[in-house]
Amino acid sequence: MTIVFLSNEKKFSADGSLTLLQAAQDAKLVLEHSCRTGRCGSCKARVLEGEVNPCGEDTSLSSEERAQGWILTCVSSARGDVVRLDVEDVGILADFPVKITPTRIDFIERLAPDVMGVKLRLPPSNGLRYLAGQYVDVLGKGGVRRSYSISNHADVAGKIDLEIRKVEGGVLSQYWFAEAKVGDLLRIEGPKGTFFLRDVTGLDLVFLATGTGIAPVKAMLAELSTRPAGDKPKSVTVYWGGRNAADLYWTPFSTVEFRFVPVLSRGDENWQGARGYVQDVLLVQRPDLKNTVVYACGSPEMIGSASATLRVRGLPERRFFSDAFVSSAI
Repeated sequence: MTIVFLSNEKKFSADGSLTLLQAAQDAKLVLEHSCRTGRCGSCKARVLEGEVNPCGEDTSLSSEERAQGWILTCVSSARGDVVRLDVEDVGILADFPVKITPTRIDFIERLAPDVMGVKLRLPPSNGLRYLAGQYVDVLGKGGVRRSYSISNHADVAGKIDLEIRKVEGGVLSQYWFAEAKVGDLLRIEGPKGTFFLRDVTGLDLVFLATGTGIAPVKAMLAELSTRPAGDKPKSVTVYWGGRNAADLYWTPFSTVEFRFVPVLSRGDENWQGARGYVQDVLLVQRPDLKNTVVYACGSPEMIGSASATLRVRGLPERRFFSDAFVSSAI
């Protein structure tokens, strides 16, 4: 049995039969995570002492990161007597337990050619408590499940909003885009993930989003509007990227003042806004990152590039939080 110490001196026991992430969870400690399959990189941690065994593919790590002692806790298990990780637990999530909840479709609309907006109604006596930025799994037939970020703040009583991108050949995409109707009964499991706002007081808060990665950003903006003035960031900027103008289906509105920068990677000659990739536009517009905190949601490619380039350009350690949208295994 191995004793695993975290950087805030909390500890838990682990053996080789469980991943570090699961062993921590069994000890009622929550580590940063999202996909649990080694593809999103949210659970990245540096090993300061001891050794670990790989128990899955760490595809979101670079060879340089591996050489520097970085691992993914979702695909690594403990080895030896002691392991020390340079990571802290996310204690607040212990107050938001994961559970299965029945829901009904309350409203459904096409937001873009390949994006569907769905509002789910929760039972009055069995509501869902979550933090803005988290996601739920929708449970389909035959064990199929798909993860979708919640796009509204938890203060909206009894309902959650999802933004669902169409996947060609996808089992649940066929349901959402051809069969779903108001009144359908569904089951969801959540809340899940560790993507939520920490203390951003006095910082320049930057959101990077691609595609439906804007969904949790909308929830976080709504949550910010409820914070006292003394707990708010110095500034808020939202960079939202798509390929073509039709991908940018949201017209910004919030009770929080923020700067909105739409970005297209393949915009035609009529596009007058920023071009390229959101992380590159950020670097051009905000060269000094010392007082910045970044929350990124969307494609793994964007998040991997943003994480690497922003740190090189001066973004402080532990000021980058992300949730990568990866394809489901089932």
